[in-house]
Amino acid sequence: MTQAPTPTADTVRHLVRSLLKDGGTTDGPGPEIRPVTEGGEHATWWVGSRHVLRLAPDHAATLRQRRELRLRDLVRPYLPLAVPASVAHGEWAPGLAYTLDTKLPGRSGEDQDVSAVGEADLAGLLTGLREVPARQAESLGVPRTAPRSLETLRRTAEQAAERLAAADEFDAARLHQLTQPGAIQLAAQSATAVLVHHGLKGEHLVVSADGRVRGVLDWTDATLGDPAEDIAGLALAVGSPAAVRAATLAGYGARPCLRGLWLARCDTVVRLADHLKGRDTGPLPLLRAQLRRTWEAILLERVTELRGGDGEL
Repeated sequence: MTQAPTPTADTVRHLVRSLLKDGGTTDGPGPEIRPVTEGGEHATWWVGSRHVLRLAPDHAATLRQRRELRLRDLVRPYLPLAVPASVAHGEWAPGLAYTLDTKLPGRSGEDQDVSAVGEADLAGLLTGLREVPARQAESLGVPRTAPRSLETLRRTAEQAAERLAAADEFDAARLHQLTQPGAIQLAAQSATAVLVHHGLKGEHLVVSADGRVRGVLDWTDATLGDPAEDIAGLALAVGSPAAVRAATLAGYGARPCLRGLWLARCDTVVRLADHLKGRDTGPLPLLRAQLRRTWEAILLERVTELRGGDGEL
């Protein structure tokens, strides 16, 4: 199998000059280009102050990126937030796609806090995703994904929590809040599949200086599936209380909210433990921050603590 080429600054500069009229002549410097380091998952480059160039590193990513271009056009009318638009797309190497997108104004959700009004923006996002016609999304190639077993995830997280406790990273007793009967009770209900962004972490939220959520990036992992996955993603990005408030404003009841909360909590425990064993390459400070956010107590948990135990829950 031929190994895919690695994009370099020269590769990007040459491509950008061929795409942008103001990219400069063959002798000029062209717009400033620099790699996007946040997240460390994609071959993504800033192009000047107005564009972002995303290079698919392999065939699978190429298929997802081409599907994303069509999906963004589908979801745009249903969302109160901006979705990037592609000003050019094609292949940067044989069989490998690129898209040059407009840069949405604002900062990463990892660098800018979301305000109370921003939580209403997130509620609008969840509402809009639920309203996108599933049949149309499926016709674009968006896959259906079965809900994950929270009980299976709980057992995996318990083992991971013990490793984190030994490394003085986490109090394993906190996972005892999610019992086996509780995990079974929070199993996803049938016939609840909606369009799920499946990547609503901080780096994919564009937030303005006043805390409003102005846009959502990277739709390559979108699926038709469990809406609790996006609630879980928001818990990683903005904390569990804000995520639950946004989901409640969007009309979701206690079951999907709590399911999303526990998906996020178990996931962050597992990922941090995997990092300590060298199996997860995510930045350690980010993984710790996400763990802290997902384990923020929601209002129901705070009330229970004041009443003196889980018996009141």
